[in-house]
Amino acid sequence: MTNTVSTSDSTSFSLAAKVKDYFQLIKFTLSFMVVFSCVICYLLAPNIVSYHWFSILMLFIAGMLVTGSANAINQAVEKDTDAMMKRTASRPVASGRMTQQEAYAFAFITGIAGVFMMGWFFKGDDNAFNWNASLLSALSLFLYAFIYTPLKKINSVAVLVGAFPGALPCLIGWVAATNTTNPFGTILANGKEFSNAGGWILFAMQFLWQFPHFWAIAWVAHADYSKAGFKLLPADKGPTRFTAVQGIMYSVLMIPVGILPYYSGMTGQVSMWILVAANLFMVMQSIRLYNEMNAKAARRVMFSSYIYLPIVLLALLADKVH
Repeated sequence: MTNTVSTSDSTSFSLAAKVKDYFQLIKFTLSFMVVFSCVICYLLAPNIVSYHWFSILMLFIAGMLVTGSANAINQAVEKDTDAMMKRTASRPVASGRMTQQEAYAFAFITGIAGVFMMGWFFKGDDNAFNWNASLLSALSLFLYAFIYTPLKKINSVAVLVGAFPGALPCLIGWVAATNTTNPFGTILANGKEFSNAGGWILFAMQFLWQFPHFWAIAWVAHADYSKAGFKLLPADKGPTRFTAVQGIMYSVLMIPVGILPYYSGMTGQVSMWILVAANLFMVMQSIRLYNEMNAKAARRVMFSSYIYLPIVLLALLADKVH
C-alpha cells in the first residue's frame, strides 16, 4: 500500500514538474501579455459589436500556441547562452530538464496548430479561411524565432527587428476580426463606414512602446546579457546617455501616435487624454533615466512600461466608438 501511494505521489510530482517546465518554455507571463494585446485589438475592431466568448477563447488559445512556439524555439536555440545567465539558467532546456529535440517538437506542433486556428476560427462573411490572420501569425513566429533570436548576438539592430513580431499581435487581432490588412480600406459596421487603419495604428503604438521598454530591461540586465554575448543596447559601450536619448525619442513619438485612435474614429476623447497622460508619463520616466543614469531609473522605465500597456489598451476598449 505504501509503495502504491509513493508511486502515485511520485507520478503526480513528475507531471506537475513537467507542466511547470512547459509553462517556463512558453514564457507564460510574457506570452499572456502578448496575447492580451491581441485580444484587446480584436475587440477594438468596429465590426465586433458584441463579445462572443468562444471566439475570444479561440483567439487566446491560438495566440498562446503561436507565441509559445516562438518562445520554445528561442529557448532551444539559446540553450547554452541561457545557461550562462543567472536569470535564465533555470529554464528547462538550459538546465537540462528538457532536451532541445523535445522543445523543437513542442514548438512545431503548437506553431502549426496556432497558425491554423487563426485562419479556421476567424473566417469572414464569405466563410473563407482567414489567410491574412494565419499568414501574419506565421510571419510573427518566423521573425521572432529565426531572425530576431540569432541576430541578438550579431548586432543591436535585433531590437528593431524584434519590435515587428512584438507589435504584430495587435494587427493580428484586428485582422482576425476584419479579415483585411488594407490600411486605406473601410469596414462596414452597424450601417456605418469605419477606417481600417485602426489595426496599423495599434501596431504602431505597440511597436514604439517596445523601445523604451526593452532598452530599460537591457540596461538592468546588461551584465548578464554581455556575459552571454547579446548586443541589445544601441551603444556598444553599454548603458550610456545615447541609450537614454533613444528611449526619450521613442517615448516622444508615442504621443502623436497615441491620439490617432481618436482621429481615426476608433475611440473617443476620454481615452485620447488618458493616452496623452500615459505617454507624457513615459517621456518623464525616460528623461529621469537620462538625468540619473543608473539601474534604479531604468527599472522605473521598465515597470512604468509594464503598467502603461494594459492601462492604454483597456482605456481604448472602454472608450471604443460603436
